[in-house]
Amino acid sequence: MSVLEVSNLNLGFMCECGFRQALYDVSFSLEKGKTHALVGESGCGKTVSAMSIIKLLPKNAKITKGQIIFGGKDLLKLKNKELRPIRGAKIALIPQEPMTSLNPLYTIGNQLLEVIKIHQGLQGEQAYKKAVEALEKVQIPCAAERMKAYPHEFSGGMKQRAIIAMALACNAEILIADEPTTALDVTIQAQIMKLLDEIKKNTDTAILLITHDLALVAENADCVSVMYAGRIVENAPKDEFFKHPNHPYSLALLRSLPSNSDKKLQTISGLPPSIQQDIFGCKFHPRCEKCMEICTKEVPAQFKIKDNHYSACFLNK
Repeated sequence: MSVLEVSNLNLGFMCECGFRQALYDVSFSLEKGKTHALVGESGCGKTVSAMSIIKLLPKNAKITKGQIIFGGKDLLKLKNKELRPIRGAKIALIPQEPMTSLNPLYTIGNQLLEVIKIHQGLQGEQAYKKAVEALEKVQIPCAAERMKAYPHEFSGGMKQRAIIAMALACNAEILIADEPTTALDVTIQAQIMKLLDEIKKNTDTAILLITHDLALVAENADCVSVMYAGRIVENAPKDEFFKHPNHPYSLALLRSLPSNSDKKLQTISGLPPSIQQDIFGCKFHPRCEKCMEICTKEVPAQFKIKDNHYSACFLNK
């Protein structure tokens, strides 16, 4: 069951050289109890797509078209006052840098209690009990004692758990996990992803996982959207994506993964385009080994490969 629908989202930024478009007709949906991975190289538009959902965008950003439907409402039409009960409560963010997301001047307990009081309306003993329970759910030992700790007394993994606890305390329906394992060692990465998987299964929460780590996607996602230069170029269920990738960019990403074989590691030639570059047709064509003349002139639509598998490439025409 779909809990959130992003349809034809277009967004741009006002730069010194004028307005430059960054997102082009981005569409995807989140389902209850499922993890949807948004993947691609740095700068492709993953994070700005996710931040559009809760309208945490820079001042120079402007959404020019599209809909984001949640609970029967278009979030893009809501004013900040109307969005406040949703942002942080029903749709929670696990940011890329847990180290800078917690206020160093307040204890973990104070910050958790503030979230609970604002979004749950609980006070006193009820709020405190809810906070301790949330820390226990994310497996922070001696939770009641840890309420008194300051962020600098927590490791990177524990900071990330504390942020996840804030989402749990508010019974969020959607978790936006923006590179949730960045700067964490491999063991802690696995623990955080296992925790998110348990939350998803136990609470039927929908998770939007933003990452460039395809190994993480293979282990944790249910469906995949591949982004390149502000467009979604392929949408598919996870198993289908890894067994039968279709778009040349998806194929190139998968070929560049390290493996246990003796095959030479392949790279994608060239660089992703900047927002200032004007590229006609398919934006991937300057780097594509299968480029045709039509690719340099027209933007490909999403062609249906099979059920729930779509690819924006003229090779499917």
